[in-house]
Amino acid sequence: MLFRTTKEIGDWGERYAARYLRRHGYRILDRNYRHGKYEIDVIAKGLRDILFVEVKTRTYNPEELATAPPPGAAVDERKQRFTRAAAQNYLYEHPSGKRPRMDVIEVYLEKAPEGQKPRVLALHHIKAAY
Repeated sequence: MLFRTTKEIGDWGERYAARYLRRHGYRILDRNYRHGKYEIDVIAKGLRDILFVEVKTRTYNPEELATAPPPGAAVDERKQRFTRAAAQNYLYEHPSGKRPRMDVIEVYLEKAPEGQKPRVLALHHIKAAY
């Protein structure tokens, strides 16, 4: 897939993160869950936990990877408050005996030349990020 907008990059990163979670034994319950103006990218459950996952995808030139801020740096205090509020509403609507956990998944893509598909440089799953 060729990306033309940052939204396309973000949507692709969310799909990639959901696949990663499934491969690691989690069941995807919801994607792009909205509560008012608040959104959670991926909601998944494991054996003991229910995960509320914020996915951040960024493109990098390999030489800037070591010095550029990580994608998760964009999950600031305000974003954390919003996702917590949405998670509380989700749990109200869908009661669960599982422990809630706020995770961040960072997807690092290599900037691709025009007309080429970018490749994944790394994926970093930060469990209990906040």
